[in-house]
Amino acid sequence: MATALGGFKAIAPVPSASDFIDIALSSTQRKLPTVIHKNFKISRIRNFYMRKVKFCANTIDERIGKILTEFPILENLHPFLMHFLNILYDKEHWKIALGQLNKARHLVDQVAKDYLRLLKFSDSLYRAKQLKRAALGRMATILKGQKNALEFLEQVRQHLNRLPAIDPNTRTLIICGFPNVGKSSFMNKVTRADVETAPYPFTTKALHVGHTDYKYLRWQIIDTPGILDHDIKDMNVIEMQSITALAHLRAACLYFMDLSEQCGYTVEAQCKLFQSIQPLFREKPVIVVFNKIDVARYEDLTLENKAFVDEIINQPGIQAVSSSTITEEGVMGVRDAACDLLLAHRVDQKMRGSRIDAVANKLHVAVPKQRDTKARPAFIPAKALEKKKYDKTDPERIRLERDEEQEMSGLGIFTQDLKKNYILDNDDWKYDIMPEFMDGKNVADFFSADIAEQLTKLEAEEERLDGEGFYESGDEEELNSEEEELADAAAQIAKQKAQLKLKSQAKHINRAVIPRKAKNVTLKEFTTGMRQIGLDPKHLERRAAVLSEKEKAAYEAYVKRQEAREAAEGGMDVDAGDVEMEDGESSAAGARGVSARGPKSNRQLAGMATEAQASKAAQLRKFAVREPNRMARASESDRHIPITRPKWMLSGKRKQGTNSRR
Repeated sequence: MATALGGFKAIAPVPSASDFIDIALSSTQRKLPTVIHKNFKISRIRNFYMRKVKFCANTIDERIGKILTEFPILENLHPFLMHFLNILYDKEHWKIALGQLNKARHLVDQVAKDYLRLLKFSDSLYRAKQLKRAALGRMATILKGQKNALEFLEQVRQHLNRLPAIDPNTRTLIICGFPNVGKSSFMNKVTRADVETAPYPFTTKALHVGHTDYKYLRWQIIDTPGILDHDIKDMNVIEMQSITALAHLRAACLYFMDLSEQCGYTVEAQCKLFQSIQPLFREKPVIVVFNKIDVARYEDLTLENKAFVDEIINQPGIQAVSSSTITEEGVMGVRDAACDLLLAHRVDQKMRGSRIDAVANKLHVAVPKQRDTKARPAFIPAKALEKKKYDKTDPERIRLERDEEQEMSGLGIFTQDLKKNYILDNDDWKYDIMPEFMDGKNVADFFSADIAEQLTKLEAEEERLDGEGFYESGDEEELNSEEEELADAAAQIAKQKAQLKLKSQAKHINRAVIPRKAKNVTLKEFTTGMRQIGLDPKHLERRAAVLSEKEKAAYEAYVKRQEAREAAEGGMDVDAGDVEMEDGESSAAGARGVSARGPKSNRQLAGMATEAQASKAAQLRKFAVREPNRMARASESDRHIPITRPKWMLSGKRKQGTNSRR
């Protein structure tokens, strides 16, 4: 709930009746399904239309509930805000408008409840649709009846947004008096407010707020419209705003008077107005301000007018000050006097209140008792008393860096020497370069005044320990049986973990598994595997050695024959076919040439042990390319969109919107 006028700025705009209907119906149409067929089950048709009726009723209920929540209840506000809003908008109109909306909300809920009861027994799509249409129509009719209430609340909301942010609980100064006595001019002088001023009455038609600072505190100053001296029943809305502020705000009241009578009202009339509204000043600090003293002062008044003025300023609790907004004489004095008076009044009120009794017994200021009559003044060392004060004109003064800077032609040329006052054993050390970090370590952590002496002691201790054999490592102790068993168990566990890790990695390999028979295995790998399973591979090694010798001898014989043939023919015929060997076989060069021109086997079947695996792989390959082919994609990364508005779909549409395509 807002506690200040500025808190009403958060109220959301209130839609008109027609806009309210559009919001409810369009929201129902957009947020719910729109397709239903007569061939569906009757239960589905009923639920379809019941959902629309419920949703529309809930939408209207939520929107109206939001309006009722955001607009405050006047009785729950501060008395100033309640009466101020009552003057501006009439409390009865406010309540009637909100009450009508609340009644409309209940009527909409009742309509929804009645038609939902009827929709439960609808026997066809047509009947359900007509019931839904009737329900939404009745809800729209109810909203149409709230046209005036919604318009009134929207106008109130707009006016509330334009009102100044008045806090009724902060430190406040209220300026009041007849029109044209200089209230707005004073406000413009002491605050940053820009209130319109003009030489005709009732220039200010509403409350204006400004803020100023005094004694590091924030102060709120309210400029009220002018008040005329007549019965409160005859006052208009402009004057009643001033009366409301004076009656309900705990503030200091500044009553402005124009002793020069340039405002159009005599001094006697101004004094009578003060006496008329004096009941509003009860229990408030009051200051009478004699404004426009550049034209007429209190001393310049006639005896008759002085008597009228003295009658009001001689009353207890009333203070009189003078000011002029033209020459600004006494303007800030008026503000300071009013602020001091209000501060003292607020403190006095707290002291007289009941809460101070609950806190006073908890407060205790300890004051030491005097022990004897002996004087114990503060001790100031003699050297401190003898110390000379710094004097720029003294030639024997202490030289400061600022003095040297000025002698060196000012800032930008002079460079301060930060090392000249270092206190070291040797002055030559002042400008030595000392690294902050060396070998990744902070030098300051290892610095010590006697570091050389400590290093000598440490080296002597190391030599002694080395001579005593402290660093000589003895023979390794033999492990006992339990330790050996523990070490073996740890080794086996590590081996099992490694095997499990390899198996897990093999499961996640995203490629075909090649059978062991199709893999190329070297002789060393093959014989090592046989030895691991307990077989003797010696006969295989002997056979492999014999075959290797035969192949080597055959290759050497072939090379010799080639060299002899080239020597006999004087060169090699590049157009000749395969060279027949003596045993009828073709040359190795020819065999290699044929194998280089084409694959020896179908590479798509590599790694496939059976035909079933090959067919399964081909099937998966077809499935993989099906989706890109179906969408006419060149590859997985093809994101090309050929056309978004095909002519065959959009040409020939009817202008009335009856058909969305041909």
